[in-house]
Amino acid sequence: MRRFVEAVPVVSPPPPAEQLKGWRSTLPGGLLRTARPKQWLKNVLVFAAPGAAGVLTHRDAFLKAVAAFGIFTLVASGIYFLNDALDVNADRQHPRKRLRPVAAGVVGIRQAEVLGTLFVVAGLGLSALLAWKFLVVVVTYVAVQFAYTVWLKNEPILDLAAVASGFVLRAIAGGVAVGVPISEWFLIVATFGSLFVVTGKRIADHTSLGEERGAVRSTLASYSLSFLRSVLIISTTVTITAYCLWAFENAKAVLHTHQGIWYQLSIVPFTLAMLRYALLIDQGHGGAPEDVVLGDRMLQVLAVVWLVTFTLGVYA
Repeated sequence: MRRFVEAVPVVSPPPPAEQLKGWRSTLPGGLLRTARPKQWLKNVLVFAAPGAAGVLTHRDAFLKAVAAFGIFTLVASGIYFLNDALDVNADRQHPRKRLRPVAAGVVGIRQAEVLGTLFVVAGLGLSALLAWKFLVVVVTYVAVQFAYTVWLKNEPILDLAAVASGFVLRAIAGGVAVGVPISEWFLIVATFGSLFVVTGKRIADHTSLGEERGAVRSTLASYSLSFLRSVLIISTTVTITAYCLWAFENAKAVLHTHQGIWYQLSIVPFTLAMLRYALLIDQGHGGAPEDVVLGDRMLQVLAVVWLVTFTLGVYA
């Protein structure tokens, strides 16, 4: 009898209602928060490949990129609903995630499961209408996310790769949706840039959770800060190096025209933005990339300068 009782999982209670304020404590507001509007910013990556290829000024390509953005937003929101339903107990042990609507009891677990499934299925159907290659990318994204939820999140190194793949697949999705080739340098920058961001998240979690980190996320008990910082250095180095080579390769392609200089100039704000983000990670602000980007004025300025210089290189 004792063994049977110990085997029964204990469901942690949601946080007190008084900790939830305003629209966040209502069902419509809770549903919107579960969809993670701030994280829709990640889906802007679908514009990266067609933007770098210089085809966003074409109406058909632009509309396909917008459609890809909307579909990925729908599918990713569905994944967030399903993940919150599956991870409700672990989230209730986390100092920040315990206030998520499902963990807090604002949105029911069954509601999250049903809505999440509907969003994912609808997204897959729309993906098939857009392009079959785009559908393959979205199916791969969904498969990796489910594998992460049920298995990979507990496997050191593989959890980093799984989360980073979400960024990379978004970047690839934009290219296949529009039908533009994706260069090797683009993939290297996207891959190691994603690893850089994900490692920053783990460093922030490692620091903020302290000795309790293993109870919240098992892989954090396997990572030391020195190891994570080594991965951060490697990913930063490869990302900046690959971007420089990519920029000079693009510049050579237009060397006979005046706009070739813009690619080289874009290296400066890109590198400074990477270093600025690394500084913010070192200060403990890398836990939520969307909050880092939306909350740091210097990073925003550097991002705008980079976007302007790179855009001039492509479209001037």
